[in-house]
Amino acid sequence: MMAEPSEHGAARGKVGMACMILAESTLFAIFVVAYLFYIGKSLSGPYPKDVLDLPLWASAALLSSSITITLAVRALRRGAQGGFALWWGLTIALGAFFLGATAIEWKGLIYDHNLTIWTNLFGTTYFTLVGFHAGHVTVGLLLLSLTLVFGLRGALRGSHVERVEVLSWYWHFVDAVWIVVFTVVYVVGR
Repeated sequence: MMAEPSEHGAARGKVGMACMILAESTLFAIFVVAYLFYIGKSLSGPYPKDVLDLPLWASAALLSSSITITLAVRALRRGAQGGFALWWGLTIALGAFFLGATAIEWKGLIYDHNLTIWTNLFGTTYFTLVGFHAGHVTVGLLLLSLTLVFGLRGALRGSHVERVEVLSWYWHFVDAVWIVVFTVVYVVGR
């Protein structure tokens, strides 16, 4: 049986997540600056304009997942376990779609365009930045899936709403970072 969270525990969780988001934002900022610094400095191709397509469907899926996770938290707050499971599961599905689309994009870049992390500066900075983001999506999906399992087993109660909400902050962070990555890589960098 899960221990009931205290008011202080929920506050510590919020502070902890805020600090983690701040630290991760700093790391992402370093990768974004590196990507921007090295735009156009590759001596050989392929170049971004030659190989990158706008990942519109994947982006729409990921950004929509911020809506579904918010609806899931609201449903849990109301005690609507079924609504929580539905919206939370849809959030996971949207995130998985995003990761699948990223994998397909990478397969095309690697096998069709011979772009790897070792090919040129573009490949190095692209795979590092987008890969760092994909890693965060993967961690988020694992945590969301574990939470869904608890929810489906009936182990989430109203007293767990604050913890679930703190986890949703991480997911919103991943979505917000994607807006920056999308803009830098697929708009500015092309």
